[in-house]
Amino acid sequence: MLPPSRRDFVSLTVSESGGYTNGKQRRQSCWRKWKQLSRLQRSLILFVLVLLLIGGIATYPSLSAQWGDTAVEENSVEGKQPFVVELKNQGRPLLPEPPSEQRRNSHKRGPPVLQSRLQNKGNSSELRGAEVKNVEEGDGSKPLISWRGAVIEAEQGTDPNAKEKEKAVEPEDPSAAQLVESRLEAVREAFRHAWKGYKDFAWGHDELKPVSKSYSEWFGLGLTLIDALDTMWILDLKKEFEEAKQWVATELSFNKNVDVNLFESTIRILGGLLSTYHLTGDALFLEKAKDIGSRLMPAFSTPSKIPYSDVNIGKGTAHPPRWTSDSTVAEVTSIQLEFRELGRLTGDPKYQAAVMEVMQQVHKLEGKHDGLVPMFINTNNGQFTHLGIYTLGARADSYYEYLLKQWIQGGKKETELLEDYLQAVEGIKKNLLKKSSPLGLTFVGELSHGHFTPKMDHLVCFLPGTLALGAHHGLATEHMELAQQLMETCYQMYTQMETGLAPEIAHFSMQTGSIQDVDVKLADRHNLLRPETVESLFYLYRFTKDKKYQNWGWEILQSFNTYTRVETGGYTSINNVRDPKYPSPRDKMESFFLGETLKYFYLLFSDDPNLISLDKYVFNTEAHPLPIWPQAE
Repeated sequence: MLPPSRRDFVSLTVSESGGYTNGKQRRQSCWRKWKQLSRLQRSLILFVLVLLLIGGIATYPSLSAQWGDTAVEENSVEGKQPFVVELKNQGRPLLPEPPSEQRRNSHKRGPPVLQSRLQNKGNSSELRGAEVKNVEEGDGSKPLISWRGAVIEAEQGTDPNAKEKEKAVEPEDPSAAQLVESRLEAVREAFRHAWKGYKDFAWGHDELKPVSKSYSEWFGLGLTLIDALDTMWILDLKKEFEEAKQWVATELSFNKNVDVNLFESTIRILGGLLSTYHLTGDALFLEKAKDIGSRLMPAFSTPSKIPYSDVNIGKGTAHPPRWTSDSTVAEVTSIQLEFRELGRLTGDPKYQAAVMEVMQQVHKLEGKHDGLVPMFINTNNGQFTHLGIYTLGARADSYYEYLLKQWIQGGKKETELLEDYLQAVEGIKKNLLKKSSPLGLTFVGELSHGHFTPKMDHLVCFLPGTLALGAHHGLATEHMELAQQLMETCYQMYTQMETGLAPEIAHFSMQTGSIQDVDVKLADRHNLLRPETVESLFYLYRFTKDKKYQNWGWEILQSFNTYTRVETGGYTSINNVRDPKYPSPRDKMESFFLGETLKYFYLLFSDDPNLISLDKYVFNTEAHPLPIWPQAE
């Protein structure tokens, strides 16, 4: 027997034609049922519906993320190989330069497209875990950022339409030209940002203080502006160059009662003006070079012909530092390229005669050790002082650089210069070259009265480039091999630091069982935006075409952007390369950051061997290219 029929249901009547005609009746029946509910029942039902709605909204993002992760896993299972960028891996593929708005977030480490998203600064090991993956969806491919397991859609730093372009660092990749241009533009953008700070807060003064938005004076001669002239020309920054040229034409005067350092004013001002004259052909710069060159000549009026360190360019007088009668060897032997060229252009032999007298005296001096020179020389008697201490760092470094470069500049005819250079290289290999632990890095230490110290200044990183230049000009292939070994060491001085920036001075571990090759004392942890490593990367890439050198340089540029870029314009040196959370800005942008560092970045990233050809030009120690003399001279 069937159970009694229940009454709590709603019946629907369907017509014979099968058409649905009871919509109005159904709505009326539902409304009657709703009206029959008590006020409390209706309130409870509405409350539950609201809760369900809120819960659905809250859980939607997590469901979307789950679906996104599932998509990545499915692609993996199906054998689709994702594209990966590892920030610190040697030879890694790299993202193109992000727009300036992204790079302004200058205190976060990580790939450029992540910098605007990271609210807390992570440590270096966390940031090295960043990867970029390309996950196919449907017809095309969608670039994604993988950050410690999270998948985030990439913004403007990737090319979403070209799966094959992702291996952009490989020479055979069709997008290599795009990568080159994006990196060159990144350098131009960095220069414009630095120039903006200088123009807004330090125009016509020596150096920008970007944090305090002010300036500092050294000589009061617009040092940064003059140092940057040929950089702007090489980077094709016409607007900025014309602004600077106008200032040189109307404001620059050397008729000032001011003491200048002979070495610094020669390599930055005289060298910068001569270089800009050669690149542009504009006689304005040659006239200014003649003016400053003649005003520096009183420095050579000493009993020994070894020049004083300081000159008053307004009074025409010169003197040693207040605390000593010594000059540093590097300073008196690293002004020759500039004065020799000034003499050639003017036809006045006094300039070349003065600086070559110094080289001839140093060539004959006793006190060398296997071609290595002490750091100081007395201006009264012309003898080395502080004997027994030998370094390729501060106060001696560019002596070795200028031995080779003068030989090249003069058409490879001055054999004494070459002999001194080759002897010095052998002295370095015999006395200063050691291996670190655990990686076995080749480094250059210091010798003090027979005792070896595993201390290497960042300044020494000029040496790989100089050795490579010598090999290019016909010297032993062993010089290139040593250059490549030392280049790896200089790169490790960057990559082993938490900020990815090298310290001013590093100490290398030589004991078996060491954990890290590079150790940095507390007082040596600053970074001054120095160019030496980038300079050597440029030479090594120009001669070997090995893309890893460009990639290493790109990593370094990103670290500069992350830790030294100031939002309102300019870049600042920092106090602590081991503290990525607070590297402690020093509030100073050295003129050589524009004159050298950014110039060498640009030349490194360029694939044009004729952009300042190394068969036609030789760079002074401030990165100002001067012509190699014709063979007839």
